[in-house]
Order: sequence, then C-alpha cells, then structure tokens
Amino acid sequence: MQIKARIDSAKGKEERAFSVDSLVIAGWAGRDREKMEAHIRELEELGVARPRATPTYYRVSAARLNQNATIQHTGDTSSGEAEAVLLAQDGVLYVGLGSDHTDRRVEGYGVTVSKQMCDKPISSDFWLFDEVAAHWDSLMLRAWAVIDGQRVLYQEGPLAELLPPAALIEGHSEGRGLPDGTAMLCGTMPAIGGIRPAARFECELHDPVLSRTIMLAYNIDVLPIVEEQP
Repeated sequence: MQIKARIDSAKGKEERAFSVDSLVIAGWAGRDREKMEAHIRELEELGVARPRATPTYYRVSAARLNQNATIQHTGDTSSGEAEAVLLAQDGVLYVGLGSDHTDRRVEGYGVTVSKQMCDKPISSDFWLFDEVAAHWDSLMLRAWAVIDGQRVLYQEGPLAELLPPAALIEGHSEGRGLPDGTAMLCGTMPAIGGIRPAARFECELHDPVLSRTIMLAYNIDVLPIVEEQP
C-alpha cells in the first residue's frame, strides 16, 4: 500500500511516498488503569467482551489505509477513534495521525473482524519520531465529531495517558524494533459522552513544544443495508 507523506522536520519539509505492507492496531493501550477500565466498560455496554490481555495487537490489511476526504461504510453503526501512528520506513521511525474507524455492531461479536470492516484514515503529514521522543508524553490528541449538524469535542488528552512507543513496539516485535513497512496505531482514549456514530470525524495531534499540529478529517458516507428475504 502506497501512502503520500509530507515530512515536517528540523531540516525542512519533504514530500515522499511510503510503502506500507503491515498494519497493526494496538488496542487496550492505556497507561492509566482507571481510564483504560472506563474505555473497556464503555465498549462492554456495546457488547464487546473484555480483552484477555492488554495491550492487544490486531492485524489489519494495509490496503485499509485511506487518505481520501470521505470513507464509505455499510450501515450507520461505525465510528472513529483518534490515534497517533508510528510508521517505520528505511530504518527511520515517523509519527503521524490516524483513526481506527470501527464497525461497532460487528465489534460486539468479533473485535478483530470489526477492525477489518472499515477503512483506516491516516494523515498525509508526518514528523520524525526522534524529534518528539523526548517530549512524547506532552503531545496532545483531540477529536471532534459532527453529529446532527453539531461539532462536539469527542476525545481529548495527552499521550501520557497511553503506553509509550517503546513499550508498544516491544510488545509487538519482542525487541526487534518496528519492521520497515509497518504502520502501528498506538491506542486511543475514551469518548467524551460515549461512543457514537457521526457524519464527520476530525482529529489533531498537537506538539506544544515545537508548536506544530497534524490534522486529519474525513466524512462518512453511509451505504444502505439491503436485507435479503429468507
């Protein structure tokens, strides 16, 4: 899967293409046990079983990565989740922004299947991980949802609330580092007001130390469900 990337670094800005052949979603990745428990409970209310281990690493087709302004999904039971993204390319680690858009109805009976059901929007802007590693915990993640025509704050918090990159990579790769061509979504925060669908999802990853922001926004085109007669 080829994605377009604009690299914003201390050396300037550069455009290039990344080749991604492996997509990993780190679930249940909260650092604060109480807040992670809150996220688990909100998903339990939707019928999602508790994880056997935390974090859990879900493999999803890299072809699900999407940089379009609109994604399509069957039915109105899906929703987004803002997440920092780590991407390894040519021995260098980059940071971007993504949304683990998920079918919540399907999630009730199969989390892995629900992850595969939806496109995963990803930003075109990336930073060098080395430039944010020292202040990773201060990076701010925010998301807004447009619901019934109203733009509401949906998620907000510092990355300090989630497991650090080194721990996530170690858990996935057993000390071998993140393999080239791998993109990893690094976990999310509870939804303010509970998980719910929206017509549009917007999110940002803000660096207060270097005063820069990565933005991601997309519309959700709901496709009709045609019920077949038995």
